[in-house]
Amino acid sequence: MVETYAAVRRFVLMNGGSRREAARVFGLSRETVAKMCRYSAPPGYVRSKPAGKPKLGALLGVIEAILEADREAPGKQRHTAKRIFERLRDEHGYGGGYTVVKDHVRRQVARGREVFVPLTHPPGHAQVDFGEAVAVIGGVRQKVHFFCLDLPQSDACFVKAYPQETTEAFLDGHVAAFAFFGGVPLSVLYDNLKIAVARICGDGKRERTRAFSGLVSHYLFADRFGRPGKGNDKGKVEGLVKFARANFMTPVPVAASYEAFNAMLAERCRQRQGERAGRHAETIGTRLAADLAVLRALPVMALEACEQRTGRVSSTALVRYRGNDYSVPSRHGHQAVLVKGFVDAVVILCDGVVIARHPRCHGQGEFIYDPLHYLALLEHKPGALDQAAALQGWALPPAFQHLRHLLEARMGNRGKREFIQVLRLLEIATKEAVAAAVLEAIRLGAIGFDAVKQILLARIERRPPRLDLAAYPYLANTAVRTTRAADYSRLAQEQSA
Repeated sequence: MVETYAAVRRFVLMNGGSRREAARVFGLSRETVAKMCRYSAPPGYVRSKPAGKPKLGALLGVIEAILEADREAPGKQRHTAKRIFERLRDEHGYGGGYTVVKDHVRRQVARGREVFVPLTHPPGHAQVDFGEAVAVIGGVRQKVHFFCLDLPQSDACFVKAYPQETTEAFLDGHVAAFAFFGGVPLSVLYDNLKIAVARICGDGKRERTRAFSGLVSHYLFADRFGRPGKGNDKGKVEGLVKFARANFMTPVPVAASYEAFNAMLAERCRQRQGERAGRHAETIGTRLAADLAVLRALPVMALEACEQRTGRVSSTALVRYRGNDYSVPSRHGHQAVLVKGFVDAVVILCDGVVIARHPRCHGQGEFIYDPLHYLALLEHKPGALDQAAALQGWALPPAFQHLRHLLEARMGNRGKREFIQVLRLLEIATKEAVAAAVLEAIRLGAIGFDAVKQILLARIERRPPRLDLAAYPYLANTAVRTTRAADYSRLAQEQSA
């Protein structure tokens, strides 16, 4: 058809043939030849008015109501065109075809879709979000939550993984990201996550959480928030979440620890700076220079990335934080404390002084003990030694148990208390140093706390031990006489003989 069209136009407009002659030569009507001369390409069929829908027309309002209700329904429970057709047929007696319904529904859905304004992203601004993935960390397959910060102007990114999406992870992610780029963005765009927004007021203003307000105050960036439920307001970081999951975490990553996993993610972020994103001709790293040029300088001290909560020590010297109990020295029982929850540690303070530090537990209902916290109390309650929960599973060298048997065999109940005193030496020295002192005391036959203590102190002070044998009446005494001149004479005679 297109070839015929061009041939007719060439015959009439270039070769000088008449339209009547062209109609005879090409076997077309003169009206068709006239139309070909008017248009440079076939204009196609154009309706003068929309086609009528005699059977569906009365039910258009029903379709509109169904589509309107679908906007509030879950995405996976919305009507398909086929389901709408079935409802019109079964509930409203529709006798028309499915294709008419399908075409109308497709047009209405397309009209209802949101249209977006293309945006430009000036240098120095950032977007933040969290994502989820699966990884094998320390041999355990688990869900990980990863923090993403994107600089939309350059598409440079930072990704860091955590066991949970918590306040301390949110804060730590910012601190790590700012350190990664060597500066602070002018502004950061968020969705309305509860870690940052305590409440959205009626006028659209946000009431920030205390932790988030502290973060903004420390780094002095402008915080911005997208519309509730509109993830496309921060489409760049939403795309980064999908990109990181598909490229950094596929296949399922395997790492010995979160530290190793995050080192891998940081390296992948650096490698990405050598790539190109979208239709840009320059690499991400080249375009990143414009972002880095306007970032604010980092403060002298990094923010302490932790959640702070007040608490009180229980009668069993435990402090609860996020569903787990952590021990403190028993002398702080019933006192008010401040708990600082970091990603990898829990630090407990009393009157501004750190009294306990534990590895962070991300489970629930766990008890995290330090056996040293209960030794002072056990010295006054030695009968609880064997049933003390904090001491169960405490990995001590075999020499300690050997010493306990010797102490109790020689001293009875007092031997148990002396053994606890030996354990308390672990409060001032390493396990290896105390174990060596215990072995030396056993070798010397000086079975007692004082002997172990003196040997340990001598090792620490690098001097020979001075043991008071009067404290050990069961040891064999050795009489040493004062040397006389006659002794030397006798020795000389024996040698000459």
